[in-house]
Amino acid sequence: MGSKLSGPPGSSGGRTITQNSDINVTPFVDVMLVLLIIFMVSAPLATVSINLDLPPATPPQNPTEQKDPVYVTIQDSGSIFLADRQTTIETLAADLCAALQPSPNCQDERVFIRAQPDVTYNQFMEVMNDLQGNGYFKVGLLNEDIE
Repeated sequence: MGSKLSGPPGSSGGRTITQNSDINVTPFVDVMLVLLIIFMVSAPLATVSINLDLPPATPPQNPTEQKDPVYVTIQDSGSIFLADRQTTIETLAADLCAALQPSPNCQDERVFIRAQPDVTYNQFMEVMNDLQGNGYFKVGLLNEDIE
């Protein structure tokens, strides 16, 4: 015995098959959950640990002996001051080493440079080049007064 699923429109003898345009997301969700589980299991295996043998921290030799910093000040008139004494570009390195005298190697000490706002780039770089030419490479630049 057979049945008629569809027929000409208007006939009452069969059933009409309608189209289903809905997306079935169940297989998509199943695949995404499987991928999520795979990544969750494999992610901890991908991390690499590195064993480090760090030396223990040692305190500084003389923590109470803190030296006052040495400031080189450049004024807009072109004059250079080392702390409160005026110096010239020619005698800057010798005066700076005299100011850092308790130190065995004065080139290893930190020197701070500050300049007034109207100092030209040429004046500033002349002082920087002189300091670097005489071996002072630990130079800090200040843009405001430290209090």
